[in-house]
Amino acid sequence: MAYTRVSDANEITARYMDSILIEERLIDSVKADVSTTILGETFLSPVLTPAFSHLGCYDGREHNGLEEYSMATRECNTLNFVGMMENDMFQKIINTGAKTVRIVKPYADNGKVRDQFQFAEAAGAFGIGMDIDHIFGMTGYDIVVGETMAAQTTDMLRSSVESTKLPFVVKGVLSVADAVKCKEIGVKAIIVSHHHGRLPYAVPPMMVLPEIKEALAGSGVEIFLDCGISTGADVYKALALGADAVAVGRSMLPHLEKGGTQGVVKFLNNVADELRYIMSSTGFSKVSEIDDSALYQY
Repeated sequence: MAYTRVSDANEITARYMDSILIEERLIDSVKADVSTTILGETFLSPVLTPAFSHLGCYDGREHNGLEEYSMATRECNTLNFVGMMENDMFQKIINTGAKTVRIVKPYADNGKVRDQFQFAEAAGAFGIGMDIDHIFGMTGYDIVVGETMAAQTTDMLRSSVESTKLPFVVKGVLSVADAVKCKEIGVKAIIVSHHHGRLPYAVPPMMVLPEIKEALAGSGVEIFLDCGISTGADVYKALALGADAVAVGRSMLPHLEKGGTQGVVKFLNNVADELRYIMSSTGFSKVSEIDDSALYQY
């Protein structure tokens, strides 16, 4: 077969994920329990929502997409993430009753960063965090919906962590180096991610995950993962390689667009059901027990 050069990190990630196979272990296995503890709270599954931003209303429905999938996470009792938005929109998310982590962009206007963190804490957010993989763009610092981003130093991030009583999550960690820095400044969780392939030839999150897990061993820092996750099998592989919880991404959108809240509920439940099936079929009865012993790579 001729070699085809590919720079698209999403395709590279998909190929890597699909190269990981699962060994079946049935004797003495039991029906698995997919409930898990995330940042001190018990949830019905380790399947997280992505930190989406700027979703409109689909088919003229009353609530926009951000509200709809937030309501789905409340119904499924899973941890919800949202991304770039103004405070009035975040208040609507909180009003859905979903336990939500607000991921704030690294705005050049640091006053806006602090204002959004403070608003989230006052409004009742489950956690807050920053999206560091949106710092740079092709011509310098990124500009997102007219907002210029800024570099984030270790001291700047430490100051953000120390400014809140909420768990602080750093999204966009894709190296041991950044993971260790997050540990040192008191971050409670990281999201291993290349943000849908923003960096050409980015290492697949699952490939670097075991090294990050080893580097953070014993620290108490929880590890989440996203990029290309669409099935329970994907979630299982990530958990086996060291993640504590796993976020679906764009795979959720068709279900959201067509079915709204109930479409997302069905999708999240289907992912969790497949995870349970694979856990049961590989001898793991609890999420906390899963390791990589049933994985093979070809």
